[in-house]
Amino acid sequence: MVEIRSIGVMGAGQMGSGIAHVCALAGLDVGLYDIARDRLEACLNVVSANLGRQVASKKITEEQRREALSRIKLFNDLEGFSDTDLVIEAVTENETIKRKALSQLCPELKPDAMIGTNTSSVSITRLAASTDRPERFIGIHFMNPVPVMQLVELVRGIATEDETFEAARAFVAKLGKTVAVSEDFPAFMVNRILLPMINEAIYVLYEGVGTVDSIDTAMRLGANHPMGPLQLADFIGLDTCLSIMQVLHDGLADSKYRPCPLLVKYVEAGWLGRKTQRGFYDYRGATPVPTR
Repeated sequence: MVEIRSIGVMGAGQMGSGIAHVCALAGLDVGLYDIARDRLEACLNVVSANLGRQVASKKITEEQRREALSRIKLFNDLEGFSDTDLVIEAVTENETIKRKALSQLCPELKPDAMIGTNTSSVSITRLAASTDRPERFIGIHFMNPVPVMQLVELVRGIATEDETFEAARAFVAKLGKTVAVSEDFPAFMVNRILLPMINEAIYVLYEGVGTVDSIDTAMRLGANHPMGPLQLADFIGLDTCLSIMQVLHDGLADSKYRPCPLLVKYVEAGWLGRKTQRGFYDYRGATPVPTR
């Protein structure tokens, strides 16, 4: 089995920063790529701040924080992945964009390099088909926020070899996380269950059954959820929620997965949640305020 010593992360967004964080903290060399240099610098600042919070809570030492940061290298050229053992694609949750990114990545990799995708919903088999190594391709779906959440879904495509699967399982174990194995069906397991619940909460709001605050309060106190479904949607990103619901609706051809029109409207307005400061809550003030 191939031992994974170096990791590449393709995409310096919320998930990319979290993956880089946990890999560097586990002692792996990390190459972080994005086409925009300002996003790379912002991503490194996020990783540094999150590591700092772990130091403050005494989960890690200051020396561990410094060592982790020293293992992360930033670059704008895919050639930086030329000697990497495993590259994890973490670009936006859009199949067309992912397939294009993967096809551009492959020529820069060494022949035995593995590719993982952090997709939360798209077919692993289809994404693998856009590469030159479907047998060395696998879904490695981290949960958000990556440094906090314990679970990683491993998803094999139809061509994924046993050696690739076992190497990915060992990699996840090295990070101190727990594997749940899913078959390659739309949205896998967690989001197949979670996103329809969030979508239904948006329908409840859309139909006037409850307000943003009452819906979230009801689910926090009535179902013992750590945060309400609309607050969680804002945290995930409403564009990502919509993409996953579209994958479910298209892939399973069942009307129960139809995205709520209100979700579509918010995305069209550019109200994507925390990352744009407005979604089901307005985050521009000192305290989030419901928008409906």
